[in-house]
Amino acid sequence: MAAAVKRWHGDFLSAFRIAKVKRQRKRGRTMSKLRHAIFCGFVTLTVLCPLSARADQAFQRFLPLFVDLDGWQGKKPDGMSLDMPNSSMTTATRDYTRGGAQAHASVMMGQAASGALAPIESGMNLQTGDGHMVTSTMHDMKVMKTFNVPQKSGALMVELSKNAVFAFSYGGITEDEAIALAEKFDWKAMQAAAQKK
Repeated sequence: MAAAVKRWHGDFLSAFRIAKVKRQRKRGRTMSKLRHAIFCGFVTLTVLCPLSARADQAFQRFLPLFVDLDGWQGKKPDGMSLDMPNSSMTTATRDYTRGGAQAHASVMMGQAASGALAPIESGMNLQTGDGHMVTSTMHDMKVMKTFNVPQKSGALMVELSKNAVFAFSYGGITEDEAIALAEKFDWKAMQAAAQKK
């Protein structure tokens, strides 16, 4: 009889353990389903909510300022804004092509722009037989013009503020044509957009 009770007790404990494991598995599936539902809800909110947040990103105020250039094929303007605890960076760009020639218009704000403006602030002027880097003023704004003669490429940088710059880089065209193209952009409007908070 003692052996029968012992066997019954062992069978009971085994059955209890099996039932407990089944309950845990069922609870695990329930938790898994709950986690899945929460995850799906989060993904849905992430997809739907940023539509309004994207409209407020700093780079978007520059996109309408990237004009079409006659005779050039312009890609869709794009950009990005990155905010970090002690700094931020914003870039907006548009690329243009015409045959083998290309141009790239961009606005940059933040620490990277401050670094790019250092040669303008220092008044750097350098001229060689292969090209030049000249700082001057155009339309009451500080600029730096660079040109590489053998490569027929260069850039025009315009200081919009102490931490914002408009750059027009180009290849396959003359410096005079590039300057004329860069002047088709509204630098003052870019300057105003860079000062918005």
